[in-house]
Amino acid sequence: MPFNPAQDLFCASPTTLQPIPDDLDDETALFLPNMETAVNLLLDGGPLIGEKVVVIGQGIVGLLTTALLSRFPLAELTALESHPLRREASLRLGAGLCLDPQDPTLFAQLGSVPGQGGHADLVFELSGNPAGLDTALAVARASGRIVVGSWYGTKKAELDLGSFFHRGRVTLISSQVSSIAPALSGRWQTERRLDLAWEMLRQVRPQGCITHRFALAEAALAYALIDQSPEETIQVIFDHQPVGKR
Repeated sequence: MPFNPAQDLFCASPTTLQPIPDDLDDETALFLPNMETAVNLLLDGGPLIGEKVVVIGQGIVGLLTTALLSRFPLAELTALESHPLRREASLRLGAGLCLDPQDPTLFAQLGSVPGQGGHADLVFELSGNPAGLDTALAVARASGRIVVGSWYGTKKAELDLGSFFHRGRVTLISSQVSSIAPALSGRWQTERRLDLAWEMLRQVRPQGCITHRFALAEAALAYALIDQSPEETIQVIFDHQPVGKR
């Protein structure tokens, strides 16, 4: 299994390939890159026993992160997601509660007063929407930690840093799967992280999150669906057929 774009043929060094374990099917294996990301997010966040944790965004990375967090002895695990289909998946994978971030009573339900902090010890911002980071700041408690796993690209984040952020001593942690925090790098090499990601796939079995399958020739339709109707999708995959067998 390579970490390559969707394609039929490629050239790669054997050292860059990941053999799929015999006890895992191909559809489970395709979640490996996102599971590695979820593992990295938890290593960066360092959840502790009895903490209240909020995960913002329940796309596939958010869902896998929620699934891993559900295995910790947390006091609370709450997810935020706009689309009902993904909220249902979040609860199925272990969230104690999954709320709509557009709900006008959201902050009251989370025990938060914007500008005065909330009750979350640890927040994962995985929505891909810069507004999610402002929500994370609003629900974090004093000395809380926010792991920013979203990739915003060229989108700018306008943040409320003038109220609770400084006096609350909230910590913002950047996370990106291509590297590990220096404090962990001596123990958590790439091979160890991937071994753990494979094991978490055995436990979570996320193939139930696949909502659509397309032939590679239908790629334009697949991307249009993701872009225009995200409420209908969780994980969209390409069903590859070996060359010469189509």
